[in-house]
Amino acid sequence: MNFSDERNFSSYFIIIAVLVITGLVLWNTSLFLKRLKEDERTKVQVWAQSQKALNSEQSDDYLELSLLIGSTNKSSPIIITDADGNFITDTSGKPDPSYFQNLSQSVIESESKLKSYLKKLRAENKPIKLNLNKDTVQYIYYGNSDILNKLKYYPMTIAIIIFLLIGVIYFFFTTSYAGKQNKLWAGMAKETAHQIGTPLSSLVGWNEILKSENVNPEYLYEIEKDIERLKVITERFSKIGSIPNLEEVDIVEETRNAYTYLESRSSKLINFSLNLPKKPITVSLNSQLYSWTIENLVKNAIDAMRGKGDLKIDLTEDAKRVFIQIKDSGKGIPKSKFTKIFETGYTSKSRGWGLGLSLSKRIIEEYHLGKIKVLKSDIGKGTTFQIILRKSGVTI
Repeated sequence: MNFSDERNFSSYFIIIAVLVITGLVLWNTSLFLKRLKEDERTKVQVWAQSQKALNSEQSDDYLELSLLIGSTNKSSPIIITDADGNFITDTSGKPDPSYFQNLSQSVIESESKLKSYLKKLRAENKPIKLNLNKDTVQYIYYGNSDILNKLKYYPMTIAIIIFLLIGVIYFFFTTSYAGKQNKLWAGMAKETAHQIGTPLSSLVGWNEILKSENVNPEYLYEIEKDIERLKVITERFSKIGSIPNLEEVDIVEETRNAYTYLESRSSKLINFSLNLPKKPITVSLNSQLYSWTIENLVKNAIDAMRGKGDLKIDLTEDAKRVFIQIKDSGKGIPKSKFTKIFETGYTSKSRGWGLGLSLSKRIIEEYHLGKIKVLKSDIGKGTTFQIILRKSGVTI
């Protein structure tokens, strides 16, 4: 399991934990609300029986108990209708307020509002049938109490709080993990630069000695080129982990230099092609890190083509930006991996650390405030990577 897989496993674990916790909270809250709703219905049923008792001939003590029970409902809104579901009216033909309970005055005074409210109560709960005698039937329509209405939003509130809490934990985890990785890579890079520096200084000294020994100048020239190359590599590694200096340079020329170096040192089975503008284009750039990015993308492309195929570098521009595209005729990348390949530690090779594309992304997006992505890829046909950089004096 590589670094990327470990991080994904942790992410999936957190997501599953969130879903399980949220599910348990919502399930328990649902049971609680169901029980509360049943209790409210029981309370209304008791209230209904008290109303029935008030309309019957009972002892004074029983009537007093019924009045007491009837007065306890101060939360659930109630409308009592006749057997046909119509309002019970007074002598003037208007809905009788004595058959309403816990309704606002504005609703009671408007018949249209009463009808709308009755429709709402019908939707909330099943009515309770009240048999006053053999000939008189009434229906009690009741709604949820204020506390129950407020508790309806409780599960959503709890879920949001849990998701926010887990989001904060996940953000802290990922940023902490990324910070540790950045320190690790920066430390490794600087240590590599330090380790290369010692034998490099020795090679420079031995090269000077060879010059005095009448060695073939062509051999010395090739050694000097490799020494210069090692110096460039050392400087590249020393810049990782610190903010590099950007200079106003011609990106056309920098791209040509990187291309020339790679073409001369790559297999003859690779058909290189370079398409550059005829005029210079000025960009704020760190030349060494930019050439490192181009090398990473080209080497990636050569690996994808297994050392044989067509490789093309195009550089185009618009009013504000420069676009560098590296196209190969390799095996292609699945669309699901377009983003994943830039993650630190991800690699599809049996040998490799999965650092090349991750470093390239860091160089372009963090140091140069540009963009790097897989523009397109077809399995078995090839892949196109694209780098976008802003021109000097403008923003993307």
